[in-house]
Amino acid sequence: MNTLDELNNRLRELDEEITETKKRLPAHSVKPPVMMDLLALEDEYEDLLKQVEKLKKEMNQIR
Repeated sequence: MNTLDELNNRLRELDEEITETKKRLPAHSVKPPVMMDLLALEDEYEDLLKQVEKLKKEMNQIR
């Protein structure tokens, strides 16, 4: 199980990767592999956000 710190670290890494991938997007004629990379990164980011929220709720219930 991932800790909250590990999840937050991965979120920061993903944020950087998403930013870099967006920089690779051309103004026109977006290449499918680049777009697929971006979508995969954004999906992972959303999944991690959900995990963080779930962990925070669980931690609040324990307290």
